[in-house]
Amino acid sequence: MSVLRVESLSKAYGEKPLFQDIHFTIERGQRIGLLGVNGTGKSTLVKVLAGIEGSDSGTQYHAKDFQVEFLPQQPELPDGETVLGYIYNGDSEVMTTLREYERAQAALEEKPESERLQQELLVMQERMDKADAWEASTQAKTILTKLGIYTMTATLGELSGGQKKRVAIARALIQPADLLLLDEPTNHLDHATVAWLEAHISAYPGALIVITHDRYFLNRVTNRIYELDRGALHVYEGNFETYLQAKADREMQEEVAEEKRQNVLRRELAWLKRGAKARSTKQKARIQRVETLDEQGGPEAKQQLDVAICSKRLGKQVIELSEITKAFHGKTLIDSLSYLIVPGERLGIIGENGSGKSTLLNIMAGRLQPDRGTISVGETVKIGYYTQGDAELDGKLRVVDYIKEVAEVVYTVEGDVITAEQMLERFMFPRSHQWTYIRRLSGGEKRRLYLLRILMGEPNVLFLDEPTNDLDIETLTVLENYLDSFPGVVVTVSHDRYFLDRAVDQMLIFQGDGTISRYQGAYTDFLEQEGQKQAKSEAMKAKPEPPKRKKEGKKLSYMEQREWEQIDDKIAALEEKQQSLEGSIAEAGSAYGKITELMNEKEQIDERLEEALDRWTELAEKVEEL
Repeated sequence: MSVLRVESLSKAYGEKPLFQDIHFTIERGQRIGLLGVNGTGKSTLVKVLAGIEGSDSGTQYHAKDFQVEFLPQQPELPDGETVLGYIYNGDSEVMTTLREYERAQAALEEKPESERLQQELLVMQERMDKADAWEASTQAKTILTKLGIYTMTATLGELSGGQKKRVAIARALIQPADLLLLDEPTNHLDHATVAWLEAHISAYPGALIVITHDRYFLNRVTNRIYELDRGALHVYEGNFETYLQAKADREMQEEVAEEKRQNVLRRELAWLKRGAKARSTKQKARIQRVETLDEQGGPEAKQQLDVAICSKRLGKQVIELSEITKAFHGKTLIDSLSYLIVPGERLGIIGENGSGKSTLLNIMAGRLQPDRGTISVGETVKIGYYTQGDAELDGKLRVVDYIKEVAEVVYTVEGDVITAEQMLERFMFPRSHQWTYIRRLSGGEKRRLYLLRILMGEPNVLFLDEPTNDLDIETLTVLENYLDSFPGVVVTVSHDRYFLDRAVDQMLIFQGDGTISRYQGAYTDFLEQEGQKQAKSEAMKAKPEPPKRKKEGKKLSYMEQREWEQIDDKIAALEEKQQSLEGSIAEAGSAYGKITELMNEKEQIDERLEEALDRWTELAEKVEEL
């Protein structure tokens, strides 16, 4: 069953066409990965589908009650709104009911003696029952917790940038929708959260379009790939792995077709040049055929990103850290770290958001001073630091001027001289776009331009802070190939599993309390090892107790007889208490502290009930023997 049909959709910015006359149909349950080089219009396309931007032409067909939910790459959240208020901010009956119930609950918590507010809460509880909204409320709080958001009544202005992104993800997932549009949802998420998101999206009931650079995520979540390429939309069945093979086959077929066209064109031109009579009908048909073949043209030459830039010579001494300690606001991020970086090293830095990874890079780059400890940097070291965000880009500059600030020319590994304009062309910025102001570029184009500026400095030590955010997969692939042959040192902070597997061979793992451990090997091997440790720990906790030996005896003791007579009532009372606590938890609304207290009490009741049932079984066996 289709949820959306799109016909003849086109969109251009000025003279730059993004997509032209594209057609597609989205079926319920489809998981679509949207790919394309930065600047081809991926984000624009999902904004058009979400109704945020208009198209130049084309039509979208869907049901009247069609619902679409959109997660932008950089969501803007109202600072004065609460977490729950924001994620419940939808037009559906369930969302409206949840929002009003939370407000009634909060008002009563402020004035618990108010009979009017108590009555209003009772009315809202009835509406929650009628709208069947309790499950949605539980699901929302579960999603927030899984995403690491526990302060559900806090205002959005109190949250960090990473927390705001997680709240925006939670809202997108909880809102009822026929089509869910996600633009780079895995940016700034740690491995555990991405793994949870993969599992959650795999069970999402509606259709999905996701823009992401995370190739493992694409491979595990998608069952169809859309690729925007020079205005056209190519559709591939299957996941990312299947897409790579199908795309290679398509490009090969295009090359074969173009070679055949060129051969026919050469043969026809040669025949015409032999001087046959020009007024014959057959001759006119041949001339028409040649003109048609010539006008038809072949596939446009694909732009190839080329980063074969030379780097300065690096000596034996690179960077040495000795007893480095750094704390912010009383929290220790780095505690007495000593580490020696050697020539050729490929080091990955991983850990939860806010654990101090970027802080360590800033200390090594000399942008931040440690509280204690020393840093020794080799005389030949030339650091190229690729940071997060767009703070390093001046939107008032033109593209070519931004690059020329670093160097007018660079040298390739073969010793060839290349001008700034030529390097921009290699980075897929044609001459016609080099005088564009930076502020007019897409987010991905800005990151690609920033990467070029870093490499134009010919560094021999590369610091890459979340380099996969906002770079398209093609650029990432070329960057990974470049790093394979890069003669210097690479230090990478990243959450991208595929990139880490390609780019590093040892890691520093931030534990979040200032402790930093080391691991020698690939990132996937590290995750598997950690998974095995966790599974072993859980297995030890769940290890069953040895079976209890049955007491020998043919009759119940006096105390056992009394216990047997009373145990049914005891079990019934515990079950009644258990149900009462479950009801209280459902009614607790946004009172997170109260929920925690009730959950702890329920766990104690659950344990007592389980013990009573075990005792009932033991006594029943004795009674049966009699």
